[in-house]
Amino acid sequence: MRRVLVPADVDPAGPALGGQLHTLQGRTMGTTWSVRFVGPAAPDLPSWQQGIQAQLDAVVAEMSPWEPASDLSRFNRAEAGTWRVLPPACFEVLAHGLDVARRSGGACDPAAGALVNLWGFGPTGRYDEPGFQAPADAEVQAVREQGGWERLAVDAGARRVLQPGGIELDFSGIAKGFGVDQVAAYLSRRGVHDHLVEVGGELKGTGVKPDGQPWWVALETPPGAALDDTVVALHGLAVATSGDYRRFFEVAGHRHAHTIDPRDGRPVHNGVASVTVLHRACVLADAWSTALTVLGPDEGLALADREGLAAHTIVRGADGRVHERWSRAFEGMMS
Repeated sequence: MRRVLVPADVDPAGPALGGQLHTLQGRTMGTTWSVRFVGPAAPDLPSWQQGIQAQLDAVVAEMSPWEPASDLSRFNRAEAGTWRVLPPACFEVLAHGLDVARRSGGACDPAAGALVNLWGFGPTGRYDEPGFQAPADAEVQAVREQGGWERLAVDAGARRVLQPGGIELDFSGIAKGFGVDQVAAYLSRRGVHDHLVEVGGELKGTGVKPDGQPWWVALETPPGAALDDTVVALHGLAVATSGDYRRFFEVAGHRHAHTIDPRDGRPVHNGVASVTVLHRACVLADAWSTALTVLGPDEGLALADREGLAAHTIVRGADGRVHERWSRAFEGMMS
C-alpha cells in the first residue's frame, strides 16, 4: 500500500516551456549532493556545477568542526570571556538552532559539540577508531555542565557571540538542511524555478518537472522496516530525517546512536528509530527532526502538534518491530 502526501497550497504555475531535466552531483560535508533542475536544452553545466559546489563549500568553510580554520572552529577555540563576530550565514544557523532549543526545552542544542565529541561522533576520537571506549558517567556529567545553549550570550545586532569558556558549537544536526536551502536559493536567483536539491538525504523541491508532475520523493525508513511506502510531493517543501541507523556503535548489545540528548548528555534511548519533518525551510526541518527524536514519540509529537509541524515518527517496540505515528499536520497532508 502507498500513502501519498501533498502540500495544502500549490503554486499554480506550470512547467517552463521547452525546458529539459538536467542532473548534477558532487560531494560535501562528508556525504553527497545532487541537484535536478529544469533548464534550457544545452546549459553550461560546468558553470552550474561550480556555482552549486561554491554554495556548499561556503557552508563548510564557516560551519564545519572538521575544518580548523572554519568560523565555528575558531569560536570553539576562543578564550573564555571573548566575543566573536560570526558571518551572516553562520549566525543565521546559530539563531535557528537557538530558537529550536528554546521551543524544545533544549532537545536540540547547537552548543552541545563537546558532548558529540565525547561520544565519538565528532572529528577526533571517533567511535569507529581503534581504542574508542564509551565515556564514564563522571566524564559525561563534567562535559555536560560546561556546555549548553543557555550559557551563550548573543548580540544579534552585531552578530556577536560570547564564548564563556568550554562551549563547543556543533551544527551537524542543522548545517546540511541549511546547505540545501542555500543551493535552492542560488538556483532561484539564477532564474531556475523548477528544481530538486538533495544533500545527504535532506531534500527541498520547488516547482515541477517538465511533464508537470511535482518532485515526488519517498520518505526514508529504517532498513528492513516492513512499512507502507509514503511518497510526498515536494512542491515548495523540504524534508529531513533523523534516524538511529545512520551512525551508531553498540556496547553490550545496546545501540548508541549519534543523536545526543543534551539534557542528560547521552545518546537517546527512547525507542525512536526515525523522525521525518516536512517544512518550507530545510534548515528547520533538519533541526526539528533532531529535537523531536530526542523528545521521544509522546512528547515529541505533542510538541509537533503545538508547533504545527508535519512530523512522522517510527518507533521500535520491545520486540524489535516498528510502528508509525504522526502529527496532525502530517495527517492533514494525506490524500
